[in-house]
Amino acid sequence: MATAKSKTKAQAAESTAKQVLRQHAEEQYAHELTALAEQDRHHRPPNWQLSPWAVATYLLGGTLDNGVEISPKYIGNRRLIEIAIATLTTDRALLLYGVPGTAKSWVSEHLTAAITGDSTLLIQGTAGISEESIRYGWNYAKLLAEGPSTEALVYSPMMRAMEAGKIARVEELTRIPSDVQDTLITVLSEKTLPIAELNTELQAQQGFNVIATANNRDRGVNELSSALKRRFNTVILPVPNSIEDEVDIVQRRVTSLGRALELPGETPALEEIRRVVTIFRELRHGISEDGKTKLKSPTGTLSTAEAISVMSSGMALAAHFGDGTIKASDLMSSLVGAIVKDPVQDQVVWKEYLETIVKEREGWKDLYRASREVL
Repeated sequence: MATAKSKTKAQAAESTAKQVLRQHAEEQYAHELTALAEQDRHHRPPNWQLSPWAVATYLLGGTLDNGVEISPKYIGNRRLIEIAIATLTTDRALLLYGVPGTAKSWVSEHLTAAITGDSTLLIQGTAGISEESIRYGWNYAKLLAEGPSTEALVYSPMMRAMEAGKIARVEELTRIPSDVQDTLITVLSEKTLPIAELNTELQAQQGFNVIATANNRDRGVNELSSALKRRFNTVILPVPNSIEDEVDIVQRRVTSLGRALELPGETPALEEIRRVVTIFRELRHGISEDGKTKLKSPTGTLSTAEAISVMSSGMALAAHFGDGTIKASDLMSSLVGAIVKDPVQDQVVWKEYLETIVKEREGWKDLYRASREVL
């Protein structure tokens, strides 16, 4: 009896441990990747789990011959994704570039998940990152006891990718100090990583490559050297062209996040999502939707990712402090936090937008009334 109870507790603990907050792409969409692999009859580059055709289908969505639906992970220009995938079949590294919130990291993760089945070989760029994070480190206990040896080496994600013939991801490349950035030059050009302390080197296996991301708001922080730029093929991911595309992106991501976070409220109505996206697009472009009113733009980027965040926050407010249905007051609380980054300049821009657009627009009176309670 006691043994049975122990097993039950162990199984419950294991089940709880598996309820991670955010699954890796290759885990969350494992059924799609498996279905694609079974249907894939196209040529696969060395060490790729799917062909370039299948990778593009995984990113952009479609219906397979066996009826399996592949959900789109990126909604936008198909040619950009094809260029990115084609780059990774060559010896050139890929740099995804654009304004914050244009799905650069999202695309990077899903590309590596589809190509290698492992999106975890990640180097997060920060101002304080060291060379060891890109090259290798040491187990100092072994180093002091035995001196430099292969056993004392601590592999970086870059080294593990080179050894296994997989893809390493470097996030926020322009946040990394210039001298650390240049560590990548030898890796990208020679496809080797010298280990001077052991008088040896690690050579990359077929299939190895690097996907880096950078946003143009960090331009000039740690500008890439021309030598490093030449080793990347740059693909610029733009803000969605149409409001329909942006609404579709926000709706899909908010629905997915709601399920992952197990929020008890209802999924936001399409009309509420459209209102938030419209506000962001008008302030971002500095002109009203009908083209009749010029507007000032706030200091923030007001990206699609921030629109997703606003809707998710609104869902949480409605679920835990309301009746589960998103109302204007739930949206307005999150909108102010997303738009007013500078308490002086952005406050003026936001108040002007409320008076000239929100107050006068038919069907938006509830948003205007809610704004009076927040400001």
